[in-house]
Amino acid sequence: MFVLELTYTAPVERADALMREHIAWLDESYAAGVFVASGRKNPRDGGVILAVGTDRARIEEIAAADPFAVHGVCSYRITEFTATRTAPELASLKEELPGQ
Repeated sequence: MFVLELTYTAPVERADALMREHIAWLDESYAAGVFVASGRKNPRDGGVILAVGTDRARIEEIAAADPFAVHGVCSYRITEFTATRTAPELASLKEELPGQ
């Protein structure tokens, strides 16, 4: 799994101007089964996306295609982790540690 943390690098008004494009981009990755949760940070200086996948390079490509990133409105910090424990509703996302 991946945590994608967006941090605005431009005034929030620029992000607001691109919000429809950003939401369409989010919708594509939800439909593809890549994104499982997303939302704004509080305070509103960016957002967070939880993504599934085993290929970090592919996650980086998806993040680079975000209209916010394309137009220089945000930067991304991508953290990969192994979800060894989940709530029962997310059991299908549970992973085993490598070599176990």
